[in-house]
Amino acid sequence: MAVSDLNQDMLAALEALDTRLRWLSAWTIHNANHIRGSRDGLKVGGHQASCASMTAIMAALYFHALRPQDKVAVKPHAGPVLHAIHYLLGNQSLDQLQRFRGLGGAQSYPSRTKDAIPVDFSTGSVGLGVAVTAFTSLVQDYLIAHGQMKEADAGRMIALMGDAELDEGNIYECLIEGYKHDLRNCWWIVDYNRQSLDATTADRMFRRFDDIFETCGWRVITMKHGKLQKAAFKKPGGKTLEDWIDNCPNADYAALTYQGGAAWRARLMADIGGKLNVKKLLDGFDDEALAALMTNLGGHCVDTLVEAFDKAADDVPTMFIAYTIKGNGLPFAGHKDNHAGLMNPTQIHGLRDSLGIAEGQEWEPYAGLGDNMAAKLKAFVEQSPLAKTNTEPVAEGVPVPDRLPVPDGDEQSTQAAFGRILLDLSKSGHPLADRIVTTSPDVTVSTNLGAFVNQRGLFRRQELKDVFAGAKIPSAQKWSGHAAGQHIELGIAENNLFLMLTALGLAAPLFGSRLMPIGTVYDPFIARGLDALNYGCYQDSRFLLVATPAGLTLGPEGGAHQSINSPLIGMGQPGLTYFEPAYADELAALMRWSFEHLQAEKGGSVYLRLTTRSIPQIERVDDGWEADMLKGGYWLKRPSGEAEAAIVFTGAIAPEVLTAFDGLVEDIPGLGLLNVTSPDLLHRGWSAKQAGRWTGKTEISHAETLLSALSPHAGLVTIIDGSPSALSWLGSVKGMRVSPLGTDRFGQTGDLIDLYRNYRLDAEAIIEAAAELFLGE
Repeated sequence: MAVSDLNQDMLAALEALDTRLRWLSAWTIHNANHIRGSRDGLKVGGHQASCASMTAIMAALYFHALRPQDKVAVKPHAGPVLHAIHYLLGNQSLDQLQRFRGLGGAQSYPSRTKDAIPVDFSTGSVGLGVAVTAFTSLVQDYLIAHGQMKEADAGRMIALMGDAELDEGNIYECLIEGYKHDLRNCWWIVDYNRQSLDATTADRMFRRFDDIFETCGWRVITMKHGKLQKAAFKKPGGKTLEDWIDNCPNADYAALTYQGGAAWRARLMADIGGKLNVKKLLDGFDDEALAALMTNLGGHCVDTLVEAFDKAADDVPTMFIAYTIKGNGLPFAGHKDNHAGLMNPTQIHGLRDSLGIAEGQEWEPYAGLGDNMAAKLKAFVEQSPLAKTNTEPVAEGVPVPDRLPVPDGDEQSTQAAFGRILLDLSKSGHPLADRIVTTSPDVTVSTNLGAFVNQRGLFRRQELKDVFAGAKIPSAQKWSGHAAGQHIELGIAENNLFLMLTALGLAAPLFGSRLMPIGTVYDPFIARGLDALNYGCYQDSRFLLVATPAGLTLGPEGGAHQSINSPLIGMGQPGLTYFEPAYADELAALMRWSFEHLQAEKGGSVYLRLTTRSIPQIERVDDGWEADMLKGGYWLKRPSGEAEAAIVFTGAIAPEVLTAFDGLVEDIPGLGLLNVTSPDLLHRGWSAKQAGRWTGKTEISHAETLLSALSPHAGLVTIIDGSPSALSWLGSVKGMRVSPLGTDRFGQTGDLIDLYRNYRLDAEAIIEAAAELFLGE
């Protein structure tokens, strides 16, 4: 068989798959909304129009261009198309499709953790799934440079995106960072259907995207016209038609698409019908054929798509702009309200009949094709590279030392201790040190990562010399960039930090090589990247987030650098365990625990809230405290007898708490002092115990165990340099009275003595709260 015949067979198969995917995605959504019973009366939804604009792109990508090592982030609203692809590949079950958007069924948007099919990247919050592919490509380069992957195994990190996602600012933050790090092996494919949720996309801005991306080192390939249009343009009058299409406003094009062939003819005749050869050209098409011609855009032409994908076979980052029609091939194609629109039963049945699918055969993968064509298409799918690669690689575990050394020093801050622990580990020669990769958004020095970077270097694919060192200019930072470096320096954009951590934390399931990512950030600025943090945790990425300084402890910097609600973020974020140690020995044990937790089957990511405040360390009689500390809290001063009171604290406020304790212990016999290292773990355990009433699990929570040392009628003074809500809930565990102290207002500049007095975090405030609660004064 000639090569051209092989190509024609391939193109015919891809065109048939385009139709299959459009039908299966539309039927899956229809079934969920019109056939499956509704018990709550809520609209199930789905995005039939958004799926239809992507089916040709995804057919050409998944069944022609993709290789087993490539990874794809699918546009959220095209999730049903991805499920249809895996249904054809045999990875998705009929039951899952029939339960689309139902409990236990196929998810609304592709999910690594909730879907049964292989999903490389979760998507949902638009823009994040696009940017994470660039950071994952950088991670792939890191693994290759460190000998943990072969260059020959490098894949492309691909994002399928809607054009409205180009409004997301995080994409441009990512674009700049990618340019700094010489990004490669990345494709972004834009479904340019020119319609978003509320409106058609502005014409003016899109013409600038070529400039933006090319300036950042990307190749831009635009697929505006399909083969039918290109053939028409070569005929007499065709150049005039081409110019008209190129200058037609997006809104007009969409409206004419919805109105159909007669409307196209009327508008074209009115605008250019009097020009040479145009009428004759248009007369060569009946209304149906004219509508097909005018909607034959590059993103719906598999020939054009295949040609474009084949053209980008190197490692240059490439943006494909694929012009499409939203709702292509469906009754509401082009309508401005079609984003959340659903075909009614009459419309879906009409589509089914036009495809020759018999009633009752709607779920058959190749229904309506005829036996010969069905067999050929089935064989084509089964021979595709993706049909043979369904399992994620299994990464080996990284050994963790039995203990991490505790830094010496009678007075220490947890931030400084963190830097020293990392430095000691980097010098230790332990295998764990080689798997650690650190990253920070331009706060490497001020978050105490500098010594680790001095020891291990910056990661750069091309060598970057330290100019200051070369000139013999004294500097504490002796940073050289090279392929063996283990620190990835980022610009000051926290969103990029969390996407970088997400990509690093997915190295094990994506590439079969486990990394231990550590990212540092100023604690108040966690909120600047919160969407990306949630995104990483949602897909079970594993990383250690070190946020410092916390609370009011960086007093002179003022309210903009003082955090209030970050403990609540840590407590409320699934997939993330929050700790706030007071002492260096606690931190050392927690870091070791974190390295184990990052690898555990039911583990997750960890957030350490640290401080620049140096406080006196305490002497330990033994290590009996450590087990309880790792569970979230331990008695620093165990209550005696039927104690009626306890002070409960978290973090760097310890000196004030100890002073207050010494001032109260004589007046309140048996007074206890509880150090809560993780309000998160305590609350999680207590909540699980409460839920256990309905699941039959009656295990006592650690919070209950700790508070059982007190009288049932005891009172608690809780204090944290953060939102008081992080600890005040402890009163509910045993029905105890609580006087909560913490910060619930924006801070201001000042030293800690003034600030702690002003915001009632000093020893006097604790004594006053105790007197009011326990003594009635």
